[in-house]
Amino acid sequence: MITKQVITTDKAPKAVGPYSQAIKAGNYLFLSGQLPIDPSTGKFSGDNIETQTRQAIENVKAILSSVGSSLEHVVKTTVFLKNMEDFPKMNEVYQQYFKTNAPARSCVEVSRIPKDALVEVESIAIGKD
Repeated sequence: MITKQVITTDKAPKAVGPYSQAIKAGNYLFLSGQLPIDPSTGKFSGDNIETQTRQAIENVKAILSSVGSSLEHVVKTTVFLKNMEDFPKMNEVYQQYFKTNAPARSCVEVSRIPKDALVEVESIAIGKD
């Protein structure tokens, strides 16, 4: 039987609604979409797509690290962009984090992201048994 474990860390922004930062089910980690919020200030880390993408991925990294996993174990991401014209700049930052064996990815433009962020990054990764 696969069990469900709630994952929480203060190294990433707290959930702003009725959801968890991440859920571990079996050997998989399902991370909620991460906004570009600096957990130490509770505010956006910047107002451009590069800075916001970097912070969103750093938040993913922090959650994974809290359970002994890492970006190398990410198998799928979904990137939500406020404006698809930001795709090239977002992709430049994204490539810095996923240099080899990049995960599968979807990227979509949405009409609005919580707190009016420019980007949100959702992930699925492999965790430890």
